[in-house]
Amino acid sequence: MKKEVVISAKTVEEALELAARELGADSVEKLEYTVDEEPKKGFLGIGATLAKITATYNVGGEEDALAMVKELLANMNVESTVTMTDGEAGEKKITVEGGNAAILIGHHGETLDALQYLANLAANKKVNGEKREYVKISVDVEGYRAKREETLRALARRMAEKVLKYKKSVMLEPMNPYERRIIHSEVQKIEGVSTNSIGSDSNRKVVMYLDTKKA
Repeated sequence: MKKEVVISAKTVEEALELAARELGADSVEKLEYTVDEEPKKGFLGIGATLAKITATYNVGGEEDALAMVKELLANMNVESTVTMTDGEAGEKKITVEGGNAAILIGHHGETLDALQYLANLAANKKVNGEKREYVKISVDVEGYRAKREETLRALARRMAEKVLKYKKSVMLEPMNPYERRIIHSEVQKIEGVSTNSIGSDSNRKVVMYLDTKKA
């Protein structure tokens, strides 16, 4: 999606900076522009004219993702507040809160993961054949992600204790890649226990086992 503004300023450079600020671009290099009028100093200030430019900016796909989520919620009659903030490493985080937003979570976050998948598709689709800069979108509902992460870390510690106590491997239920990474990460902190993933696609599971090399 492209946004366009017409800006006048004392110089073309100043007009570009103003345009970047208004369009939300983090640098003037990301703008496409034409100079409609060159600035003229005039004589003793008389007859001076400002520089005038028309600048366009290809808005990041995060705006399309945000619009898609809002439209989807409206169609589902989910009356909640939807906001977008900056996450880590350039990620954009869409948060849904209030109202009946909890129905978007689903069993172990399955519905939420599907919503996040759709948001990423919307953010990174080609518009009119134009290649846009890749952006990663995360979607959270009522702080579910943080709660689920703590639940998984507690599960990892509890199952690791069983492995150490009974000297037997433990297999967890199928999890998505994000949740498996949390389990692997937590177990890495525990001496004597290691993890591995087995299975394929949506049936991939984490296995915890004794590892004397870590002990």
